[in-house]
Amino acid sequence: MSNIKLFEERNVRSNWNEQEQKWYFSVIDVIQVLTDSTVPKRY
Repeated sequence: MSNIKLFEERNVRSNWNEQEQKWYFSVIDVIQVLTDSTVPKRY
C-alpha cells in the first residue's frame, strides 16, 4: 500500500497500521488541502 495519497492533485502522507487495520494521515497535509493554506502549521 502506498504511503502517499493524492487528493485534488496534492500529496497527503499516510501510514497503514497492519495490526489495527487502520489508515493514519498527516494532519498538516489534510489541513493544507482543506484550507488551501500556504502555512498549514498555523492552524
